[in-house]
Amino acid sequence: MFLKGSGTGFEEMLLKYVYKDPKPLTGTELKALASNVGRLSSLLTRERETLPVAYLKNEALRRAYLLYFLPSNLDKIHIPLHELSLHPSKALSKQSLRILDIGSGPGTAILGIMGFFSAKEKRPVLEFTAIDQVKENLRDSEALFGLFRERVSIAATLKTIKSSMEMASSFPKGPYDIIVLSNILNEVAHPDEDRTSKRVAILKTVLSDLLAPDGSCIIIEPALRQTSRDMLEVRDGLLDEGFCIYSPCLMGEKCPALQNPKDWCHEDIAWEFPEIVREVDSLTGLRKDSLKFSYLVLRKDGLSIKDIYGDSSFRVVSESLVSKGKIEFYVCGKEGRRMVTRLDKDKTIKNKAFEDLMRGDIVGFEGVIDEGKRLRVGKETNVVSLDERICCQRR
Repeated sequence: MFLKGSGTGFEEMLLKYVYKDPKPLTGTELKALASNVGRLSSLLTRERETLPVAYLKNEALRRAYLLYFLPSNLDKIHIPLHELSLHPSKALSKQSLRILDIGSGPGTAILGIMGFFSAKEKRPVLEFTAIDQVKENLRDSEALFGLFRERVSIAATLKTIKSSMEMASSFPKGPYDIIVLSNILNEVAHPDEDRTSKRVAILKTVLSDLLAPDGSCIIIEPALRQTSRDMLEVRDGLLDEGFCIYSPCLMGEKCPALQNPKDWCHEDIAWEFPEIVREVDSLTGLRKDSLKFSYLVLRKDGLSIKDIYGDSSFRVVSESLVSKGKIEFYVCGKEGRRMVTRLDKDKTIKNKAFEDLMRGDIVGFEGVIDEGKRLRVGKETNVVSLDERICCQRR
């Protein structure tokens, strides 16, 4: 299994919107698109320090974003929404949900939320407010919202407002059931400023003034080491301000990944990607065969995903580390970040699930051996995969 993409119909919808024609691109059009995708990819990764403010004002970069980056980015929000939907409090089971998308871009997260709820038997009415400082983004979000709403047949409304995240105190009054910041937190504050303090201060205003008492704030950031670690620093700052971590963390203390400058946390999920992404990858050498991102869900009321899985559960936070005679993973839980090892000679039916673990899975160990610096899975250790995901396959 893997995260279902939005499908061929969605790709045709984007092509028709961008090129006024749903037909596949010509060779010349595809090469031009690939060139701009490569340029935007460099700006978002290796050349982040030169990323222009409001870079999506550029028509060529905006086209590259809409056709290449938007299809993958909109699916990322399905993971935190799915984890919220698992809680017995039924946090998302309301007749209507008020949703604020800050730094909305062309409505990427909005489309993702609509797609998520359109697959549910009981669908709430979705009332969106999109905030962005680029008027072209708001124009695109309104158009794509209308086209996608027809495609998924869901009751939803959209209000757009031209503003920046720094103007949070002037945003339309809440309370909002969901507040989204997708790929925007890393763009707040100049590199020379105290970025963490500024971001924490802005988010404190947003959460205090606009988030409902039983609402959720979803933050999604790139899976780059620096952007992920910056988000984790904001996480710890908001903990100090009294806010609660719902997920992905299974512990409510300071993040142990920040103790080592080489560590960071991110997801890596296989997905069903559209043909145009495949074609661009073949021309640019990029790889979009999985979704890599970091995320954080914040609440005020103390609800946590550990309410579902218990205090003895762990989140897998690395790929499998295979070496001669053993398999290892890093896991994170109430005792912090730990290495857990299973020697090949200790493989049994009880612990066979260990070798199938993937980054992001939630797991329990019954009878694990604590060796101080690491945990060891022995012959009698029962390894239980707790996270029965129906929406994705992590890599």
